[in-house]
Amino acid sequence: MNNLNDIKLAVQKGGFSHDELSSLISFTRSCMTQQAKASINVGDNVFVVQKTKRTPGVVEKINIKKAVVLMNGSRYNVPLSMLEVA
Repeated sequence: MNNLNDIKLAVQKGGFSHDELSSLISFTRSCMTQQAKASINVGDNVFVVQKTKRTPGVVEKINIKKAVVLMNGSRYNVPLSMLEVA
């Protein structure tokens, strides 16, 4: 499997159980969190990505699984998997 389409096709045709698919989802979210944590630093401008919008903010603190982000004059605890570097 070399690209994303091959992986999607394998999952779609694979006949995986519900538990296996849940484990796969958990694994991908964990990878997203690790990648985000490696690329985000305090003071970075970021976008908080939600289903329908991307809100700009500034990282004030990075915790184990979440970051404190200043957005629109308020501080929010945001999961690292929801952050993108601006």
